[in-house]
Amino acid sequence: MAVHNENKIKQPNSRMCFVCGLENPAGLKLEIYQTAPGVIETTYTAPDHFQGYPGVLHGGIAATILDEISGRAHMGDPSAPRFMFTGKLEVKFRKNIPTGKPLKIIGKAGESKRQMARGWAGIYDEAGTLLAEANTLLIDVPQELLDTDAAKLEALGWKVYPD
Repeated sequence: MAVHNENKIKQPNSRMCFVCGLENPAGLKLEIYQTAPGVIETTYTAPDHFQGYPGVLHGGIAATILDEISGRAHMGDPSAPRFMFTGKLEVKFRKNIPTGKPLKIIGKAGESKRQMARGWAGIYDEAGTLLAEANTLLIDVPQELLDTDAAKLEALGWKVYPD
């Protein structure tokens, strides 16, 4: 069941996903909320151990966040999620992304046709400055590769965890 909080609907987390896995000791543990249909957001303060050089988030970690959030914008109903993988990821780094400071990440679903869709995500600083953004081409995970039966998703830890 989705958790509603100030017009936000909390999306599920899993146990071991690098981005949203709550039991992944090396992961980011992001809590992601749908704020409008096809729009999601999260906040994150990157620790120093994810820096590329002092005080700056590693570009690969930033790209990972953008990849996840752009795809999550298409996820839809948590009880029947649309799982997608990335076919193409184009990242534009506009400014250094700081470690140790709160960031806001927004994802937006784009055009969707058959088994493919487009997504966008951006990382912003506290002042609302866009630091990095990505456009993605997303492809549905084939049904034969992923069983989305609710019991099997629950076994993976795929559920909405309370705040």
